[in-house]
Amino acid sequence: MLCQKRHAWSWSFPSCASAKCVMSTQHILSRRLGLFDSAMMMVGIVIGSGIFLTTGIMAQSVPSAGLILLAWLTGGVLTLCGALTLAELGAAMPEVGGLYVYLREAYGHLYGFLFGWVLFLVSMGGSIAALAVGFASYLGYFVPWVSSEQLVFGSVSTVQLMALLVVVGLSAINFVGVGPGKTLQNLFTVAKIGAILAFGALAWTAEPTARPDLALAPAGADLLALVSGFGVALVAVSWAFDGWHNVTYIAGEIKNPGKNLPLVLVGGTLLITSLYLLVNYVYVVALPVQQMAGVVRIAERASGALQGSGAAGLISAMVLVSSFGALNGTIFAAPRVYYAMARDGVFFRKVAEIHPRFRTPAFAIALQAAWASLLTLTGSYEQLFTYVVFVTFIFWISTTASVFALRRKRPDLARPYKTWGYPIVPLVFITAIALVLVNTLIAKPVESLAGLGITLAGIPAYHFWRRSQSGSATSM
Repeated sequence: MLCQKRHAWSWSFPSCASAKCVMSTQHILSRRLGLFDSAMMMVGIVIGSGIFLTTGIMAQSVPSAGLILLAWLTGGVLTLCGALTLAELGAAMPEVGGLYVYLREAYGHLYGFLFGWVLFLVSMGGSIAALAVGFASYLGYFVPWVSSEQLVFGSVSTVQLMALLVVVGLSAINFVGVGPGKTLQNLFTVAKIGAILAFGALAWTAEPTARPDLALAPAGADLLALVSGFGVALVAVSWAFDGWHNVTYIAGEIKNPGKNLPLVLVGGTLLITSLYLLVNYVYVVALPVQQMAGVVRIAERASGALQGSGAAGLISAMVLVSSFGALNGTIFAAPRVYYAMARDGVFFRKVAEIHPRFRTPAFAIALQAAWASLLTLTGSYEQLFTYVVFVTFIFWISTTASVFALRRKRPDLARPYKTWGYPIVPLVFITAIALVLVNTLIAKPVESLAGLGITLAGIPAYHFWRRSQSGSATSM
């Protein structure tokens, strides 16, 4: 039979002295990430290419520079509410897997598995593919043969081929050790922050083409339309902040997690929000809102208005650095969830193995790389993304609500940090995301239901792995 050993902060993982048990000392990741490493991981994952592309789309719904800045500030405040809540969960249960662990302990193994199921199939696999393709597309500015129009075989373009090579290369780096992966992440996140600060300096070193009108309601604007547009803008902002919780996936590898994880979640959110506001201030200084509307590559347009056409290359380089750092961080963090699932017996058993030399969840990294590569070559991740938006919001709400469930279910659980502003702070986050959830269902009912279908398809898969695990246990 499988053995059960309860710890002060870990009560669900099987453990015993038998070499046949699911977990052994060969299946444990060590704590090798300090406060700085963890913070750079969080910031690097969140700040990808979205901040350089999103505001022009927002300007179609929000015809006010003041409202655009307010939307980014509001997004930061809401993310902070979520971070303050997850900080309690992460400090109390600093295990590899993050949200998977919190959902499992609050609602049961099936709910946790469904989160991991969607994460692997779409959320992380799709994110890696999207980031890699985005990186390769911007690389085409400097390497002309990398183009979506240049086909190498079948319908596969040189952009997709380059994206594939980047996914495989970064996966290999993270495969051979935590040290190389975290060092690369630290370097690119520091470079990213430096580049954003340099971009922000444009607002003070160049003559603006127009003084920004920071009025929240332009003269003659319809109030109802402004409120509706602001809601649409918040959806875009929420996706630019997406990934802030990914640092919880590596909680089992963070040193002194009871102290450092809350610091990373809260401090990282404040830093990201500040950088986002700085970038958007450059946009509103450089361009009137009317000239922003519908512009996807808004960073290039703004820098061109302030510094001339020569700035386009610098912006492309900045997006390259930003995308590369986000891609590496995602490749590093996500396999820890699959590893945690495998330790619980609800994923491929080999995924729970730690490489004897490199001390990484090597097979989990390789499996993720294979799936993300397939999505990169087929381009199917774009459609998959639209399906799971609705489900993603459900998991966000459920995870935040688990702080209430676990305070009732596990009142004896040691909590080095408790959510500041409880219960108001978690409720603010839940209410805001619930409104977005309803809006998503109304706006995209077919895609939302398809996402639910993908999620529910995980139920038979869950029972398959549970039966396989039970069969293995009875034979021991």
